[in-house]
Amino acid sequence: MTTVGVRRSRRLVRGGMRRLVPLAAAASAGALLLTACGSGGSSGGTSKSLTFWISTVPGQDAGWKKMVAQYKKETGVAVKLVNIPYDGYTTKLHNAAQANSLPDVAAVPALDPIWSSKLIDLSSIANTKSNNINANFLAKDSSGKVLSIPSDVTASGLFINKSLFEKAGVSFPTSPSKTWTWTDFIAAANKVREKTGAKYSLTFDQSPSRLRAMVYEMGGKYVHADSSGKFSVDAATKKAVNTFVGWNDDKTMPKSVWTSGADPSAMFQSGDVVAYWSGVWQVASFADSIKKFDWASVPTPAQPVQASDVNSGGMTVGFNNNSEGATAAKKFLSWLYEPAHYKTLCETSGFLPVESGLNPTYPFKSEAAQAAFKLYNEEIPLYAPISGYFNTAQTNWVLKGKSLTEDPTKTELGKAINGQQSADKALENIVAGYNQQVGGAS
Repeated sequence: MTTVGVRRSRRLVRGGMRRLVPLAAAASAGALLLTACGSGGSSGGTSKSLTFWISTVPGQDAGWKKMVAQYKKETGVAVKLVNIPYDGYTTKLHNAAQANSLPDVAAVPALDPIWSSKLIDLSSIANTKSNNINANFLAKDSSGKVLSIPSDVTASGLFINKSLFEKAGVSFPTSPSKTWTWTDFIAAANKVREKTGAKYSLTFDQSPSRLRAMVYEMGGKYVHADSSGKFSVDAATKKAVNTFVGWNDDKTMPKSVWTSGADPSAMFQSGDVVAYWSGVWQVASFADSIKKFDWASVPTPAQPVQASDVNSGGMTVGFNNNSEGATAAKKFLSWLYEPAHYKTLCETSGFLPVESGLNPTYPFKSEAAQAAFKLYNEEIPLYAPISGYFNTAQTNWVLKGKSLTEDPTKTELGKAINGQQSADKALENIVAGYNQQVGGAS
């Protein structure tokens, strides 16, 4: 029915993607926008003008800008690129569908039942042998229609302030074959904090995806459905989440990230935090933005499971707003996934490719960035199958007309970190939210 992958090695996107397997995205826009317009609203493109929505972090939008400029030069078709902040992106898409003003093309973090029926079938692109697109990462319906192709793949990952580790004389692993446990990592990060006077040992994205990755590595399944579609959490998940809540003590981790939305990336980039749990999509940005200290990507902890939350960095889709626009959108996507063009996209944006055999040459001058991409490529083949569970689950929900419109993870765990409820009660409420929104067989 729907296979949205999880598996296989590959590239390195900001992705992160996510991306052993399937999904994610991020944000910044610019001058290259051909025929720009603030809202990006459209009732459908034409053979000479298309609208393309993305949501990506600074640095990762470079590839999209380059590709739409090249497409305009080669074909004369203007592609208006609109970069939308991630926090409001799914809502904007939802509202656009209701207003009959969807873009022609988009890189989305997830499918939505409200507009999934308007998606163009991308089977001809996915099945073109020369494209070598990994079928494990495609979102398909039961008839075999390809609803989306990943823009890239992403995975959660760990960054450290290498300068602080070296100053403290604390070692860290460099190979996924000899990685550390979370217990070992936290002990090492706390030692570095204490020896160097850093403010926090770790910042951790306020993200259900990042939490899932940590839980998987501690042997849990997080919020997982049985064959009837009923969600629950296992003992290992409860233990991992209680551990996580305990780390938020304003020493090991700042409470402000999960309780009030403080920016963990900015904290890490300040140089006053030992480590940061985020994902591969940060690499392209850090390659340029971090100047005051040496940083490094390090192997993800395994306690005892080597895993991550792997997704598509973005799910590339086309919308059938009108016949002319749909035809033009499919032509653009067919052009985009031709290996030479897609390789350029991956190299410029720092994506891990969904197409095999490309061997992108990333232009980063940063040795840390090059090493990070190498590390993710080494790690992804080692991740347990659980790593792709959520990505595949999301697509299956959509095909049943359901969607997790509001993941209760952030709100409920924020309350636990604030001392308003226990971690176990938070999980109970999260499970209830999943069961209400996407539970059941149909």
